[in-house]
Amino acid sequence: MSDRDGTAAGWADIGVNLGDRQFRDDGEAVLDRARDAGVVLMLLTGTSVAESRQALTLCRDFPDRGLLATAGVHPHNARQFDNDARAELAELLDQPEVAAAGEMGLDFNRDFSPRPDQEKAFESQLALAAEKGLPVFLHQRDAHARFLPILRAWRDRLPAAVVHCFTDERRALYDYLDLDCHIGITGWVCDERRGRGLAELVPDIPGDRLLVETDAPYLLPRDLPEPPPVKRRNEPCFLPWIGRRLATLRGEDEADLAARTLANTRRFLNR
Repeated sequence: MSDRDGTAAGWADIGVNLGDRQFRDDGEAVLDRARDAGVVLMLLTGTSVAESRQALTLCRDFPDRGLLATAGVHPHNARQFDNDARAELAELLDQPEVAAAGEMGLDFNRDFSPRPDQEKAFESQLALAAEKGLPVFLHQRDAHARFLPILRAWRDRLPAAVVHCFTDERRALYDYLDLDCHIGITGWVCDERRGRGLAELVPDIPGDRLLVETDAPYLLPRDLPEPPPVKRRNEPCFLPWIGRRLATLRGEDEADLAARTLANTRRFLNR
């Protein structure tokens, strides 16, 4: 298998929180391990204006590591979204390293921000992404009934959308596929307890809609061989482990799945 430039294909991790404080002391070593594991493209997630700026800075600090960034305000931080934040996001989304708008969406599980604030921030960011012609990186937890109509109203004006860290039920999966969304799968699928329902749905995701992510440093695959990593921190270097699980569930060759999901990621990001 080879990538479009003729080099050996690798993996794409569409969700890495490299600016998290857990990576503060060894971020470059994390990137080294990812490269050694064959991860050739990483999308660094912005969940606030400050973290979006940090993701952009990391892309510029390590220009040879296949890094791109998102810029957005996570629903947990929606209470901080105002006109100033929107203006700053608009500037960030104009930067060449920023390939998608988000992380944006609704989270009615924890309600760290009031739901009206979440909806306002979500709709405003969808409008901004449409204005900039950028794909969107989406978060939805326990909010499908409200999330779906908001997304549907904007979907035709967006070039692409991915429902990141999908862990929902079959109806939600098909609703998002009907909107021509990509589906991001994490190490949740490696948990024989919580991930059982998701594992059953993985074969239903069309090959051209599937994306893979670690959501590092979160969601460490539960079935990693011993010993576990220090502090049980997830890293992009574990992405091939998740990919192997997906290949098994789908009855596919691991190298083929890596090449396909890398190509899907490049198309999604238009890179």
